[in-house]
Amino acid sequence: MNSEEIRRSLEESGLRCTPQRYAVMAFLVECHRHPTAAEIFEAVNRMDPRSSRATTYNNLRDLVEAGLVREVAVEGRAARFDAKGLRHHHFICDRCGNVEDIEWYNVPKPAAGSLGKRVLRESEVIFRGLCTKCAPRSGWLRTPR
Repeated sequence: MNSEEIRRSLEESGLRCTPQRYAVMAFLVECHRHPTAAEIFEAVNRMDPRSSRATTYNNLRDLVEAGLVREVAVEGRAARFDAKGLRHHHFICDRCGNVEDIEWYNVPKPAAGSLGKRVLRESEVIFRGLCTKCAPRSGWLRTPR
């Protein structure tokens, strides 16, 4: 996504393209991992020291609410953020907390009656286990029989 596409996506989502919001979105678009809010603040603040922690966090909230950024909740750890435009699932390592993208596949929606009066907006599968870096150290990688 280039700078004009970022500006257009913000405006089409009803968000003003402020310098701070643009910086957060541009960082996430270029980032090849899933940074925490603190990591995003540090990166954006290095480029523009005028950007406060509160502004960065508020912009992240606005970007998530607008659907431009996804918040990946990691139990017991700081949430991570993702601006990868294509739909995908995630794998979270239980040891190091690393979050990896997993190619999208359609997940069957629950039967309408099982949700009661809730409305299902979207679904995502989060796989948990040990990543390839952590698994060899634990002896968990074994050849299936």
